[in-house]
Amino acid sequence: MAEVATVARPYAEALFQSVGSSTDAGFWVEELAQIAADDELLQFADNPKVGSDQVMAVIQSVVRTQLSPQAVNFLQLVVENGRLSALPEIAAQYRALSNAQAGVADAVVQSAFPFDGGQLADLSGTLEKRFARRLNLSVDVKPELIGGIRVVVGDEVLDTSIKARLEQMKAALTA
Repeated sequence: MAEVATVARPYAEALFQSVGSSTDAGFWVEELAQIAADDELLQFADNPKVGSDQVMAVIQSVVRTQLSPQAVNFLQLVVENGRLSALPEIAAQYRALSNAQAGVADAVVQSAFPFDGGQLADLSGTLEKRFARRLNLSVDVKPELIGGIRVVVGDEVLDTSIKARLEQMKAALTA
């Protein structure tokens, strides 16, 4: 079986070429990805007795917004080809293509404590200078870090947490 990322790539690229990086497309792609991540829906869609029209009807009944004709066509293509389980990865790759075009990257900031608006704005400016690009920050509170932050931007990691420093000290002392 092919890797999900390999299966998702042509769909994400075709979608990006078709709709570009519009916020409307980004919104419905994310919403469809969240719906497609549901295990019960995937089990229903994988049932050989269930047709693609039935799967489409179920999805459209769950979607909170009115889908554009492009969205319906895209979803129909994904369902008919049996790639509904790849939709979350398609959305992630579409978001990466859209971010690359805009010169933006997604960044996850892990912190032991939550940030207020001012702190997050200051941190955003500092991190954008450090990573030399605009960042879409999301904060993930992880008390096990004890203090400091851990920032993940694509495959780059900046770890200034106390937990990481303690692990470095442990490694140095046991070496």
